[in-house]
Order: sequence, then C-alpha cells, then structure tokens
Amino acid sequence: MKYFDHTTDFYCDRPSVVTLGKFDGVHRGHQKLIRQVAELSEKGLETVVFAIAPDERPYLLSPEEKREMVSRYNIDCMIRCPFTAEILGMEPEEFIWKVLKERLHASYVVVGTDFHFGHNRAGDVGLLQRVQERYDLKVLVVEKERFGEREISSTYVKEALARGDMELVRELLGYAYPVRGVVQHGKQLGRRLGMPTVNLIPEPGKLLPPCGVYCSDVYSGGMQYQGVTNIGFKPTVDGSFLGVETYLYDFHQDIYGREAEVQLLHFCRPEQKFESVEALKAQMQKDIRSGKEYFRVS
Repeated sequence: MKYFDHTTDFYCDRPSVVTLGKFDGVHRGHQKLIRQVAELSEKGLETVVFAIAPDERPYLLSPEEKREMVSRYNIDCMIRCPFTAEILGMEPEEFIWKVLKERLHASYVVVGTDFHFGHNRAGDVGLLQRVQERYDLKVLVVEKERFGEREISSTYVKEALARGDMELVRELLGYAYPVRGVVQHGKQLGRRLGMPTVNLIPEPGKLLPPCGVYCSDVYSGGMQYQGVTNIGFKPTVDGSFLGVETYLYDFHQDIYGREAEVQLLHFCRPEQKFESVEALKAQMQKDIRSGKEYFRVS
C-alpha cells in the first residue's frame, strides 16, 4: 500500500475512488466506507483512504496501527494529511478541484452522511451531490453503521473504553482493542512470586481503559497466547509508571525486546493496593484462576 504520512505531497497515478474522514479507531462505520471503496477497485480505480484529521492525542489507534488496519482491506493508497493552513484555508469547491480532482484524479467519492470539509467545514454531502456533474465526480453516500439504537462513532467507542466495557468496545470496533509496545525488563517481582509476566509500556498518547485486571490475548512473534493483564501504576510496589503487565498461560519463553500486542477482552476487577506482597500474590493467583474460567467458557 502506498502511504503518504503527514505530508501534503500526495498524488494518484490513475483515476481513483476516495473516502475521506478522521478514521480514529477504524471502527465498523469506517470499515463500511473502506469496503465500499475496495469494491470499486473492480473498475480499475486506485483505491484511496484520505485521513484528514490532525494528530489528536489521546488516540484509539496510533498512526501505524491505523495504517496496518487500513492495509487489511487491500487499499492501494492511504494519505495521512496534516491540518496545514493550505488545507484548512481551502473553500469547499477549491478542495474538490485542487485535491480530489487535480491531485487524486477522483472519479468516485465515498463519504458518510455527516461528512464536512473545507474552510470552516462549510462543505457537506449536499454540496458534493450538487456539483458532482460539474466536476465529473460520482458521490456515494453511505449510511451510518449502528449498534442497537445508536450510531457507531469514535465518541461511542471512547465512552465504552472509559468504562472498561471491552465487550462493547469490540462490538463497535469489530476487533479487540489493541495495546502495543516492546517487552521491557520489569522488577522481576512476578518471577519471584512464581508468576512471571511480560511488561510493556504503551505508546505515548494511547487511550487505555480504567486501571485494573483484564483477560487478554497476546500476540508476539507470530504466536498467540492467552493471559491476564494488569493495567496500572502497581500501587503495591512503587506506583512509578503506567504499564501493561501480563501473565501468560503455559508460556516459558524469553521475548524481551520484542514487540507484543495485548488485545483486551474482558474487565475483571479494578486496580487495588494490597497490604503486603503476600496479599498481592494471593490476589494474582485468584486472577489467574478467574482468567482460566473466562477462557474456558468464552
């Protein structure tokens, strides 16, 4: 996939079909747009995902996570366009001509019903539809994806994440919520307690659910493992930094320095401070048992 990262120096080599939006989280609503774009590749069009959002922190997906998610749909080109004065100052029809037509050679544009663009967000779906013949541009408007009575949105995902409702987060995203990082050397407390763990520090800006214990799947080196993850500041030990620490079932390897992805599946309990390390060990053993029960019935 051709990837233009945080630059306005983007282009298409041939007529294209373009979808535009923030794509924060690449949730099921975004996926609906992307699938529509991918289907039009049969017409010989270059398929383009144009992310016009600024770098926002905290975020659901990092730029690299977002790129990888989009690439799963066999998209030809992804553009991560910064909010520069050049882009922000364009009137809607100027954006259509200079960006969609001159730079991207768009034959089709795929957008959601609430899409806005141009200076002061003055452009909308209605404008695109009114000028499509003038610019030789076919506009496809895709209805919002819904879950229950509510439209799926990044805001909805963030609300569920803030409550630790990982099952709802997964329903809205269409995949389990990932947290990535390089496996770090910790204080070896888990090993000394007979329950070794893998530790990673999330990327700066990554949104996390409430501190606590979660059942999780962990991927590293092409392998999948099941485990119990603690997100928090380790208040019983020293509370020095926010980390993601996972006990993996039936795991006896050394993966220090490797990248790992923890996918959070189910919230078990909030983070606690225990009176002693012995009390912490007893609770960890309970968490491990409850995790086994979760995976047995899930």
